[in-house]
Amino acid sequence: MTSGSVTGPVRLLREAVRDATRALSEAGVDSAEYDAVALAACALRTTTGEVHKLMILGAPVPAGFEDLVAERARRVPLQHLTGRAGFRRLELSVGPGVFVPRFETEFVAGLAISHLRGLSSSPPVAVDLCTGSGAIALAIKDEVPAAEVHGVELSDLAYAWAVRNRDNLGLDVDLRVGDAKLAFPDLEADVDVVVSNPPYIPVGAVPNDAEVRDHDPEVALYGGSSDGLRIPLEVAARAAFLLRAGGLFVMEHADVQGKSLPTALRKTGLWQDIQDHEDLNGRPRAVTALRAHTVPANTVRLP
Repeated sequence: MTSGSVTGPVRLLREAVRDATRALSEAGVDSAEYDAVALAACALRTTTGEVHKLMILGAPVPAGFEDLVAERARRVPLQHLTGRAGFRRLELSVGPGVFVPRFETEFVAGLAISHLRGLSSSPPVAVDLCTGSGAIALAIKDEVPAAEVHGVELSDLAYAWAVRNRDNLGLDVDLRVGDAKLAFPDLEADVDVVVSNPPYIPVGAVPNDAEVRDHDPEVALYGGSSDGLRIPLEVAARAAFLLRAGGLFVMEHADVQGKSLPTALRKTGLWQDIQDHEDLNGRPRAVTALRAHTVPANTVRLP
């Protein structure tokens, strides 16, 4: 008889994922099964597809998986735990200090991309105001390689994430740190498309999702007024100075701003052909407008 410690049965990956799915669901995570598999992939440093194969083959649970699940159950964003966020065709690096790009914003980027593909100007010029992780700007360059793409971000931390993503992806995008309301004086009246996902949550409103409320930076969330439109309208005013006459403006907004934002844009006299668009969930998500060929005489720049 040999001496040594006695170990119990090996805990299987499929059992751990099943239990994690239950725990995450009970914690209020809507995508519990997806997140459980993604966390297993993170712990194993592999793909979710490989995790499904390993579950069938009876592989053991990887070290660190239970800790990741416990963090996710505390509503730490999945993307903070994995360090990655998918956006259209790209995989971005994200973490504390930068807004995690959402699926809805892929639709917003798509509006800008579709318009750029139809332009004859060479190269077409696009600007992303409030670029955050760089998601929209980088997706534009990835899908419209001929475009000249620029992005600006106010937060030093978010800007660092955007630069990291640009360098990791090898995409030639001009990224600058600064205030979107004053950005790109060298590009005034030369831009074909300006797109923005600005902070737009009304001041005093509390986001429902703990991942947003407790982990996304406030500078990326709140629109500076009770209706959430102060900052979006300031960004839109800057877009009007950057765009050529007839250039396209695209802006994401909250689902409750599908009428108020277009109405506010009409009042400025800076825009024509203003339209609001529903996302793939049927919710108001983005406004598009063309830069008017004539601008009201009383239009002033922000200081």
